[in-house]
Amino acid sequence: MESSQLHSLDSVQVKELEKPDPPTASAVSHQSLEEPKEHAITAPLVQKVEDSGGNKGTVDSVDRDAELARVVSEKRLALIKAWEESEKTKAENRAYKKLSAVGLWESKKKASVEAQLKIIEENLERKKAEYAEKMKNKIADIHRSAEEKRAMVEAQKREEFIELEETAAKFRSSGRTPAKFFACFKA
Repeated sequence: MESSQLHSLDSVQVKELEKPDPPTASAVSHQSLEEPKEHAITAPLVQKVEDSGGNKGTVDSVDRDAELARVVSEKRLALIKAWEESEKTKAENRAYKKLSAVGLWESKKKASVEAQLKIIEENLERKKAEYAEKMKNKIADIHRSAEEKRAMVEAQKREEFIELEETAAKFRSSGRTPAKFFACFKA
């Protein structure tokens, strides 16, 4: 437009020229189909505004269209924000479930390892008791063998004493002296 025409227009008409075109009824009704039913009310208002044409109503209809477009965009932004919060909550819930599962897995594995350790300790204690019993049995066997050897030595000693007494009795009865013992005195 020319500058003389711009001066002749009032401020509302200048704002109307500077603003982007308001959404058409089909675009608004298309948006209202995508939005929940609570926002479907805006479509008939837009159609009524567009249907009521005229010189006097053009400024008011443009203001209404702009206001309706602003309301629609605010509703859309509010829905986006609600969706975002909902998705964040879902993500937090999923993370909480996974963390709970990890904690449960950890405690389960710890309990399993502790149970294995307890079983190993019990086995070691049992083996220790078995080895201690074996060692006690070995000590008892050694003691018994030693007693048997002592008894054999004592028996052998008694047999030698008996033989020596018999030999000494023979020497006494015969009157001879043992040759081995007194060999150094014979000459």
